[in-house]
Amino acid sequence: MQITFIDGIFFFYTFVGLYMSIFFITIYLRNRRELLYYPKGKPRPVSIVIPCYNEEATIGKAIESMLALDYPKEMLEIIVVDDKSADNSAKVAKKYASRYHNVRVIVNKRNSGKAAEPTNIGVKAAKYDYVVVADADSTPDKDALLKMIGFLQDDKSVGAVTCSVMVREPKSFMQRLQAIEYTVIAWERKLLDCIDAVYVTPGPFALYRKKVLLEIGLFDTTNMTQDIEIVWKMLSKGYKARMCLDAKVHSEAPTNFWAWVRQRIRWNVGGMQCISKYKKYILQKGMLGLFVVPFFTVSMFMGVFGFGLFGYLIAKRVLSTYLSTKYSVYADIAVLRFQDLSFTPSVLNFFGVALFFLGLFLAVFALSFMKMEKKRRGSAFNILFYMLVYLSIYPIILITSFYKLFRGNYKW
Repeated sequence: MQITFIDGIFFFYTFVGLYMSIFFITIYLRNRRELLYYPKGKPRPVSIVIPCYNEEATIGKAIESMLALDYPKEMLEIIVVDDKSADNSAKVAKKYASRYHNVRVIVNKRNSGKAAEPTNIGVKAAKYDYVVVADADSTPDKDALLKMIGFLQDDKSVGAVTCSVMVREPKSFMQRLQAIEYTVIAWERKLLDCIDAVYVTPGPFALYRKKVLLEIGLFDTTNMTQDIEIVWKMLSKGYKARMCLDAKVHSEAPTNFWAWVRQRIRWNVGGMQCISKYKKYILQKGMLGLFVVPFFTVSMFMGVFGFGLFGYLIAKRVLSTYLSTKYSVYADIAVLRFQDLSFTPSVLNFFGVALFFLGLFLAVFALSFMKMEKKRRGSAFNILFYMLVYLSIYPIILITSFYKLFRGNYKW
């Protein structure tokens, strides 16, 4: 059988996809009994920093969720850093500060327009050695902090701990799709934790050592995804991040398509900024260069690669059909014959179908492991839509993100 150049590209794309799927399955099989394990830690004083900008509707609930943590109240300090909001966010936060001695509010003198600046202000102002950075629209489970604290006490090389980020009360169809995505990502991130390759500490609720943050220069105010960049910076300095799968935080997700697109463009631009900044570490600096940067880069651009290949094959098929039809009309012969409707199985077809069903299996298995498969009506339809449509949109968003980064046409 003669292999064309396009066939070779397709084989390479399929090989990488199958390899990564089998890679995750292998990690799961070797570590399945320890995925929900977390070291039992003792409560230690913690400062919780909540950057805030125009979060009048949610900041109160966020503060209340921190106060409700199953944690000694005398060991908690809650710092709300308002980035000079245009609404009543600061006013709402100050009401809580007047009622609770362990809540204080810092108002940034200017609106920075970047989440990292108020975060850095809060970290510098924190009294305690352990610092949580939380979003103003997120609420952790009551036991989240207690489950996470042990990772910092168990290993001095750990600079940060993340948890499972879940969509809070998904109502719209778009949110239900994101609920699937967030759950699968949490499961996969824990598998990466098994090989010391956690590469992001999502903003909704992450725990850090303050001295490590100060040592590495705090959060990068020029990066659009500070929660990725901070971990890569830690890895470059010899520290690592851990993942507590059993600790959960519930975050607001975009309710409609265009809000979701804007969020993903920001994430993609930030990811590309990280790749550009840390590309010099490829094949060096331990897990950062040997795995994290290559893995992140391949994961990000494989979708565009597949989208381009798929687009080429579709265009080729359409052009071929058009020319064949035009010739048939001019030659006065049958436009479509019965044998043209036959489907000849090939290795390419087999691997393409195998890749899809393996991805579907991993998604369903992750949802089952996280006990989400029975929580939503129409879950089977949602999962299929997620696999067939939702993920297919990503390459288009990534191409748009690259264009915006190249033009410098992006904002927080």
